[in-house]
Amino acid sequence: MNSEVGSEMNVKENEIINLPAKLLEHSQKRPKDVAMRHKKFGIWREFTWEQYLEKVRSAAFGFHELGVREGDKIAIHSENRPEWVFADIGAQTIGSVSVGIYPTSPAPEVEYLLNHSEASVLVVEDEEQLDKALEAWDRLEKLQKIVVIEPRGVKELDDPRIITFQELLDLGDLVVGKSFEEMIKSIPSSETAIIVYTSGTTGPPKGAMITHENLRFAAITWGLVYEYRQDDEVLSYLPLCHVAERVISVANAVYHGYVVNFGEDTNSFMEDLREVQPTFFLGVPRVWEKMLAAIQIRSNDATWLKRILFNFWIKKGGLILQRRLTNKSTFVDPILFRIGWLFVFRSLKKRIGMMRVREALSGAAPIAPQVLEFLMSVGVPVREGYGMTENTAVATIVPTDELILGSVGKPLPLSEVRIAEDGEILTRSEGTFNGYFKNPEATKETIIDGWLHTGDIGQIDELGHLWITDRKKDIIITAGGKNLSPSEIENRIKVSPYVREAMVIGDRRKYLTALIGIESDTVGDWATRQGIPYTTYEDLSSKVEVNDLVSTIINEANKDFAQVETIKYFKLLPIELDHEDGQLTATQKVKRSTLTEQFTELIESMY
Repeated sequence: MNSEVGSEMNVKENEIINLPAKLLEHSQKRPKDVAMRHKKFGIWREFTWEQYLEKVRSAAFGFHELGVREGDKIAIHSENRPEWVFADIGAQTIGSVSVGIYPTSPAPEVEYLLNHSEASVLVVEDEEQLDKALEAWDRLEKLQKIVVIEPRGVKELDDPRIITFQELLDLGDLVVGKSFEEMIKSIPSSETAIIVYTSGTTGPPKGAMITHENLRFAAITWGLVYEYRQDDEVLSYLPLCHVAERVISVANAVYHGYVVNFGEDTNSFMEDLREVQPTFFLGVPRVWEKMLAAIQIRSNDATWLKRILFNFWIKKGGLILQRRLTNKSTFVDPILFRIGWLFVFRSLKKRIGMMRVREALSGAAPIAPQVLEFLMSVGVPVREGYGMTENTAVATIVPTDELILGSVGKPLPLSEVRIAEDGEILTRSEGTFNGYFKNPEATKETIIDGWLHTGDIGQIDELGHLWITDRKKDIIITAGGKNLSPSEIENRIKVSPYVREAMVIGDRRKYLTALIGIESDTVGDWATRQGIPYTTYEDLSSKVEVNDLVSTIINEANKDFAQVETIKYFKLLPIELDHEDGQLTATQKVKRSTLTEQFTELIESMY
């Protein structure tokens, strides 16, 4: 079934402009306007568009002086910060390819990515990332140079293999006779600009080759949806090697000219969010769930009067939203919402950093409709969307005039979506990637007759809305032959502020079970209020009272499902899952194969 394409416009009808060229344009037209900010030691430092271009130019020519040429790979292993972007666009300027590595990637994964990508230069943030590369140096076939952004504490600075980022810029500043303008004009739009490695939930990461044309298409498409303004602001916090963050904080920001803010570090995320109060925000489900958990803790600490007001207006906001969803809104609803805004909603939105947000998007993984319902009921204008690395994060979004929960919306402008005979979701657009690096077999399996096979299962309703059931590889087939979607059950369980992770098990089994990871902050707060002493996460998760608490949550969730879909037994995980330990992807999705292997005994104890 084909859905309607949002627009007949073809990107190729317009001149293809790459990111360096668009950056040059902003630096010429509005050189003194703020392009980005970076918080360091509690102080926000500003970069103008003129300074942005100067740093990119210096990085580009510096890489060229190091011997990097067209088609060569430059890897970046760092937290989000301006230098990450300078290196990224600098690499693209000279026709080379930038490769992002998650800052939390464990050493074996870093080694794999550096070798697979054939990176000749590696940009690292500090000594921690540097050590991972140096430990594997003898096994890194192509790596020639490492550039360190933060050299404090680095003992190996006299090593000829290592230079600082400032030295890279200084090297580029010495170059004369090379024209930045002429260099960017020669960049073929169809060539690879970046390689984005997939999360690897079911196997080794694959390197998706994204072209300059892909990036431009994504920027144009999202610009048609959101109508970005130059005074818009975003907080860059998802890893920049993730395609969605790359599009928002680099491609969209450069094409549309808005301000990107880089916070202090991942630990200060909520504080940074409250300070920036962005006008546009992308949240993965884990972020929205974390916000709800924080709200729960704060409400528990409030006075009895504030708790009464909070609970009353949260319930009232939910009722107002339900009437909107069913087209039964009354003339009184705006008045009621305004009162709720004065008493609760305003301070709540300010507390979670959503005070100024014009548009909010949830993506990267399925989210429980109940979470979206809560956010929308307090005035956060969040819409669910769908995209993936292989289509440059361009596929669908819920239209502003069609309020609906649970669907990921309709095709974005210039994009097509259809459902294959086996239920797999297929997409087609100019955002479709150039294939997997050094993996033509996987490319042929993924792109067939111009259609991208997403690996997701779903359906399109009579109104053209796309509904995602699950990943094709994650579908559970019970011993009785029943096909079940684990993500739907898992998301229902994770609605609770006390649950962080849920992994449903049951393939070829007689019944369903689950591994549950508790939310340490909210469960810890609950335990303290109950007078239950604990020391560590493992100690907390082992408490009988905590097990009983989760049991209540599971029983409540089971009421929403048929008998065959209910969880019969569960076990609490004794540890917090972590990306560095290979249990989660960088976007906080559970790696099912890893957990199945690591907790085999725990799983088997439920059968």
